[in-house]
Amino acid sequence: MTKGERVAAAIRREPTDRPPYAFWRHFPSTDRTPAALAQSTLRFHERYGSDFLKVTPAGGYAVQDWGCVESEEIRPDGHRPCASHGINAPSDWKRVRPLSIPSSGWGTHLETLLRCIVDRRADCSSMPTVFSPLSLARKLSGDRLNYDLVENTQGVVDALEAITETTLRFAEACFLEGAEGFFFSIQAASTSFHTVEEYVRFGEPYDRRILEAVRERSRLTVLHCHGDNLMFDRLATLPADAWNWDDRRIGPAIRDGRARVPGAVIGGLNQWTTLKDGTPDDARAEADDAIAQAGGTGLILGTGCVLLHGHSDATLVELVKSLGGQVKLSGIPPQ
Repeated sequence: MTKGERVAAAIRREPTDRPPYAFWRHFPSTDRTPAALAQSTLRFHERYGSDFLKVTPAGGYAVQDWGCVESEEIRPDGHRPCASHGINAPSDWKRVRPLSIPSSGWGTHLETLLRCIVDRRADCSSMPTVFSPLSLARKLSGDRLNYDLVENTQGVVDALEAITETTLRFAEACFLEGAEGFFFSIQAASTSFHTVEEYVRFGEPYDRRILEAVRERSRLTVLHCHGDNLMFDRLATLPADAWNWDDRRIGPAIRDGRARVPGAVIGGLNQWTTLKDGTPDDARAEADDAIAQAGGTGLILGTGCVLLHGHSDATLVELVKSLGGQVKLSGIPPQ
């Protein structure tokens, strides 16, 4: 099977020649320059041979033009938190207007994706990382978002419309440049941040609009369900091909999640413990357990989110080899 065939079979819950798998991570040492990030991403892909390639940019790319500034601090998972928000008063929401992709931070992410595609070292579907509008609204405003949803509702709604329009422009540009997939991260469908009613009103309609718009052109739409206390039943109804969440730490378990979504599930491996400090035998045991939970089909092995910055290269290499994947052992492992 080719990588695309293997992933498509997983979506249809059909047998595959070997378990499909995919891993991704942040590259904080290179992610502020498209050319350098593309090289890091491609080296990482060559090292572990995932069945699809996800480009993981600096998270601030989507909000920097609306005033957010990322910190220089690098968290264990490789991302940088916001040092300052773009929305600090009700009137600031008016500054969130649709962006021109080429001249914005979104354009830098597009350039990285394009470099990965034209390099042709990625023998599989390549996809950008996109965040849901309500997730970006929180990145822009921090904890004041919940207050503004009540007290400055129209300002937030107008901003959500602008973010959605920008996202749709970006998606169109990605597909025109040859992207074959779409990785959509929803960080807002969690009762740690919102009530179900808030997500249904301010999150889900925009998420659904974006996902439906990319449906015809995306071979693999991955819905990343980020965080704890997930509104999993609502996320399971969104139009996607594969659902990814932190099954080992947060739940639901692979078995339960697979029973609630129509396509494939991505996960089964714990990035915080097993792929950081565990042995290859530990990782293989966890993979075998996930495969058993899924009944042998409909699973793409991976982690619940990005690999940690200090993940174990040796453990991951041996795991991939045991699954029948191909690894490139020459050179220095990607950092």
